[in-house]
Amino acid sequence: MKTLSPALQSHLDEGTTTLAWCWRITRADGVTFGFTDHDRTLSFDGTDFEPESGLTASEVRSGSDLSVDAQDAEGVLTSDRITETDILDGRWDAAQVEVWRVNWADTTQRVLMRRGAIGQIRRGRLAFVAEVRSLAHVLGQTVGRTFQATCDAALGDARCGVDLEDPALKGTGAVLDLLRDRAFTASGLGGFASGWFAFGTIEWTSGANAGRKTEVLGHDVTSGVAVLTLLETPVRPVAAGDAFIARAGCDKRIETCAVKFGNVVNFRGFPHIPGQDTILRYASTSGGHDGAVL
Repeated sequence: MKTLSPALQSHLDEGTTTLAWCWRITRADGVTFGFTDHDRTLSFDGTDFEPESGLTASEVRSGSDLSVDAQDAEGVLTSDRITETDILDGRWDAAQVEVWRVNWADTTQRVLMRRGAIGQIRRGRLAFVAEVRSLAHVLGQTVGRTFQATCDAALGDARCGVDLEDPALKGTGAVLDLLRDRAFTASGLGGFASGWFAFGTIEWTSGANAGRKTEVLGHDVTSGVAVLTLLETPVRPVAAGDAFIARAGCDKRIETCAVKFGNVVNFRGFPHIPGQDTILRYASTSGGHDGAVL
């Protein structure tokens, strides 16, 4: 239930209203943006809400159950502050959103309609539609550990304990030649064995992608020259000479944890957990299925 200030309630009771939508969006990198569907700049709480910013609101959908309430914000890709490259680059993913209903004639008269986060973004040639999910979407996230044969820790995190800044686990290089849109030869990594950086990451230190991280799908070494294949094509083009830091990867198997990292004591998987073959097998006098203790 929304609580309205007496001034805003009095304005609504007049019948003729001067209302506008305002969005305050805080991205994961800490940058805050303000947008409004009004035709002039509105300001409150230290944020300027820009007019004609390419955002228009759909109806607000709410329910009495625990389903995720949502509202869509539709915009054009020609906005100076909302670019197609930034959307593709994931900079707007999971951004925190406040949706306000404001009396544009007196911005002290306003009500916070909902808080949420940017969910699915659907892109077209000239426009995008961003879903504003309510806080109920957090209830749908997986909580707790997953019981599986492979490790569920992220390489280098507190649960894993591997130091990815160890010189033996990282290397610096630069792009030599592009082979495909997401594969290239690289200098500086010839001393590492093939596959060392597979499932790892590279952090770009120069070029159009500077400051961004990319996952590595494959790593091969031929005649001392490394070939890296990225999991996804970078949004911004990669060019010869772009420098990066490559860090080792892990395929989450206990064998890799033991041989490559010597870190079995921190392995977070369950390699001996029975698989589906245990359920499907049948009794026999040979093959270890005679009913004895496994």
